[in-house]
Amino acid sequence: MDDKKKKKWQYVDRDVSWMYFNHRILQEASKQDLPPLERLSFLGIYSNNLDEFFRVRMASLSRLLETDDKSMRRQVAGIKKTIATINRLNATYSQEYAEAIIQVFGELEKHHIRMLDETQLNETQQQFIRRFFQERLNGYTNPIWFDEIKDIAQLEDNRIYLLVKRMPLCHDGEKMKHNLAIIKLPDKETGRFVMLPQADGYNNIMYLDDVVRFCLPMIFMGFKPCSFEAYSFKFTKDAEMEMDNDADFGVLQKIARGVNSRRRGEPVRLIYDKQMPKDMRKKLMSKMGIGKIDTSLASSRYQNHKDMMKFPDCGHADLKFPAWQSVMRREFLSEESILSQIREKDLFIHVPYHSFDGYIRLLREAALKPEVKSIKTTLYRLAKDSKVVKALICAARNGKKVTAVVELLARFDEESNIKWSKRMQEEGINVVYGVEGLKIHSKLLYIETKKGNIACIGTGNFHEGNAKVYTDYLMMTARPAIVSEVHKVFDFIARPFSPIRFRELMVSPNAMKTRILQYINNEIKNAKSGKEAWIKVKINHITEPDVVDKLYAAAQAGVHIDLVLRGNCALVTTQPALKGHLHAVGIIDRYLEHSRILIFCNGGSPKYFVGSADWMPRNLLNRIEVMAPVYDEDMQRDLLRTIDFALADNTNARIVDGHGGNIIQTTAQQLPFRSQEQLYRAYKEENDNNPSNKMTL
Repeated sequence: MDDKKKKKWQYVDRDVSWMYFNHRILQEASKQDLPPLERLSFLGIYSNNLDEFFRVRMASLSRLLETDDKSMRRQVAGIKKTIATINRLNATYSQEYAEAIIQVFGELEKHHIRMLDETQLNETQQQFIRRFFQERLNGYTNPIWFDEIKDIAQLEDNRIYLLVKRMPLCHDGEKMKHNLAIIKLPDKETGRFVMLPQADGYNNIMYLDDVVRFCLPMIFMGFKPCSFEAYSFKFTKDAEMEMDNDADFGVLQKIARGVNSRRRGEPVRLIYDKQMPKDMRKKLMSKMGIGKIDTSLASSRYQNHKDMMKFPDCGHADLKFPAWQSVMRREFLSEESILSQIREKDLFIHVPYHSFDGYIRLLREAALKPEVKSIKTTLYRLAKDSKVVKALICAARNGKKVTAVVELLARFDEESNIKWSKRMQEEGINVVYGVEGLKIHSKLLYIETKKGNIACIGTGNFHEGNAKVYTDYLMMTARPAIVSEVHKVFDFIARPFSPIRFRELMVSPNAMKTRILQYINNEIKNAKSGKEAWIKVKINHITEPDVVDKLYAAAQAGVHIDLVLRGNCALVTTQPALKGHLHAVGIIDRYLEHSRILIFCNGGSPKYFVGSADWMPRNLLNRIEVMAPVYDEDMQRDLLRTIDFALADNTNARIVDGHGGNIIQTTAQQLPFRSQEQLYRAYKEENDNNPSNKMTL
């Protein structure tokens, strides 16, 4: 943004706004009226998010400070300020996190679930741990002498380690060659939490960290008797992959090598037990090369709280949210062909409220129907046991021509995507690895049939695991104008940057940004003419500078703008020049808000869009994204209801104003209104009141 814009408007740095977003998750975890196991899950999500943030964003910022590019010098001061702000917020939030952990474990103890450490075991429990070591741990807990570690990057990051100090019980004058060792906890092999025998009416649980502490004499068996001190730590490495530009390597090999290089990235964050003695801490930081611009943070005895998402419930289902069973929409329970139904009327699914199995049924029917000639789809993230891929393989085996465009650069899912890509190739599917330099983030399905072609445009991944926790729309249509342009997107992928014009779809990097700005400009024009003018958006991130400035201009012109955001937001909504016309909230609840919905008033004839794109530079300029118009009136009403329910939420909607307060909004509605619960009730009631839903397949 140029200096004039910066003087006129206030902006929130992208990474600072992300910290505000993650804090909303922590605030949800701190709610004392939430079931304690759900609070633990939110704490796990917060911790996992923070790990990824430091691996990617903080690593990128640190790298920018090390660049020799002269053009970056003017930005260095701003980057240093951002890093300082992030570290300050991180330290503050870490205190809140520690308090929340104590609160939740205290609440669990009221329900007779308690944590024990290695000093609190009775004889029966000690015998249990000894057997556990022999049967489960022995062979997985292999110490590495600290002095023998030449390159800390050889160690796996975001795992829990113990820095162990050995001290001889008797001094016989012989010097101990090694007194420090590192042990990686085998939590992937055994789990992070160990269930102990019950005692005193309590279900007893022990961190694996403390199990290993108790077992140290057995781990170092064969050495002279010692006493031990063990302090936990974890570190985060730079996750930016160094791509090999050697022309002899194809895209698949480059990504595979990039994944391997990630494991050898430089450490950018260290979290350690605050009780660790100063001399041990200095040796650890020196070995890792943690510098002033990196993050080191004293923490509690335990790290890697992402494991809280898998905390054992000890049979206490009442300590979780009541189950919400996904609704199977009547159309997908009907014996009538799904393809035929879509040709008559657009269908949609809103997961997780609606069952993702409806989409699987569409794929299965397409795989079997003789009328289907070919199937094309984009795949960004894939489940470990993907029903989607299995349906595509079924189609290929049934003689359909199947093309799968797989995005190998879906961060942290590259290995899974590579595995499935090879499997699909073996089954005769034409696998396309996308476009170098352009991530393919669009969610598209194209089905060519003898009776009329079908398309599906989604806001999220075709991933049955995500569909259980991410709120996303899938629109299925046979409208020729839309379907033909979906097919053109696949042509665009084959010939990127080619001058293909899209009239129905908004496609980036083709012209999506231009059209979004045009729609906002139209609202500005209508507001200035005294016409009805408003914008309603549900989206994950808004940081694209030109879009942000255009939203500011629209609010200043009198356009009422309502935003339902999840993550990054550059907007400061409290600026006087905006005249109160810009309102934004973020919802944290049992489901991750993920759908992207755009609604423009358009002079009283609203235009609706759904698709994959957030309003960030990467989405509008550096990715292939698609937003599709919605013409079906039933789906339009549903989209509007989803946004309006979110805007009416007074229990889980926090105000996003650019200042990070994250205060739960108050509304005219006096009674508590929880948007996700109200949506689920509405869908369930619609389903229960429809007689045709009593049918079974």
